[in-house]
Amino acid sequence: MFNVLWNFFVLGLYSFGGPAAHIGYFQREFVENKKWLKQNDFTHAVALCQFLPGPASSQLGMYIGFKRAGYLGAIAAFIGFTLPSFVLLTFLAIANNQVTGMAIIDTVIHAAKLLAVVVVADALWGMAKKNITTLLTLFVASLTAIWVFFSSGLLGQVAPIMIAALVGYLMSFRTTNSAVNATAIRNDPIRPNIFILSVFIGLLIGLPLVANQAETLNLINVFYQAGSFVFGGGHVVLPLLEPMMEGMVEPDTFLTSYAAAQLVPGPMFTMASYLGASALPSMPIIGSFLATVAVFLPGCLLLFAFLPAWKALFSHSRLKVSIVLVNASVIGLLGSAFVTPVITTSISSIFDLVSVITGYVLLKYKRCPVWLLAVVFVVYKVVMDALI
Repeated sequence: MFNVLWNFFVLGLYSFGGPAAHIGYFQREFVENKKWLKQNDFTHAVALCQFLPGPASSQLGMYIGFKRAGYLGAIAAFIGFTLPSFVLLTFLAIANNQVTGMAIIDTVIHAAKLLAVVVVADALWGMAKKNITTLLTLFVASLTAIWVFFSSGLLGQVAPIMIAALVGYLMSFRTTNSAVNATAIRNDPIRPNIFILSVFIGLLIGLPLVANQAETLNLINVFYQAGSFVFGGGHVVLPLLEPMMEGMVEPDTFLTSYAAAQLVPGPMFTMASYLGASALPSMPIIGSFLATVAVFLPGCLLLFAFLPAWKALFSHSRLKVSIVLVNASVIGLLGSAFVTPVITTSISSIFDLVSVITGYVLLKYKRCPVWLLAVVFVVYKVVMDALI
């Protein structure tokens, strides 16, 4: 558990770039380097986290921690990965400093974004080699990428994966029907964890009933409701929270929380830390803690509620083709995210492009450590800013 905590804490210190970049960091660290889980298991977990509401990268981190050290490992992964951004955003909310204007911070953030491009490209290539093996999987991945690029929200994220699963199931049913009937293969029942799912539903229904009893309960309710219905990460939770928190914070606080979340590593959902501290100015640390736990809790409960069903689903004899197409669709989803927002918000000049290509070569072929590559990008940005 402590090993999980430490590894995710280190990642939480420099994991800029949003969910797609975080998936890249996890894939490189825990699949390629440490080999805590296999590539297929990792890809299946990515697909599950894309299906569920909540912060996909944090859910994926909790899954990795769970695979390594059980439920305590999942908690350790969440704490380690979230702690740096939680502390920084709570401090920024309390201090209320306009740190976005500091040149050195802008330089570090730009360098971190360039690093994210390299890491995501490496992870995407590795996953594509494993899962894009036929013209059909290439077609599914390409169609998903195009769909996601021109869509948004729940429809853009979940629909292509569901369609890929359905098409694969129909194809698998046609090709394996006689073989399944002949061999009478037994499959595990596809059932979620009813207890955990009941806890999720109980809080979803019960918290609004007691929210007016105390300011802290109202805060917990607002962020729990937001975390229960958000697909697409922190960029989506902001507009959902704004009407729910009317009267609790000033309108400008939302924009400030979003900007502050861009400055720090880790999950974008920790903008809840900033908003929680701002909503309870008399006890900002408590407000930050309650809001952070509340916004992440629904995604955690849903992950472990549907994990048993997901495992049975991916081991089902009739779903082999479906699983292949779902994996291909996930690659397309990540590919679209790689273009927007990872590349579009990171590369602003031909020099940035050259530096990213150089960084990829160093990472892929020279086995340059990620931390050293981060230093290289910071130095590059300092030199470029000085010259320009």
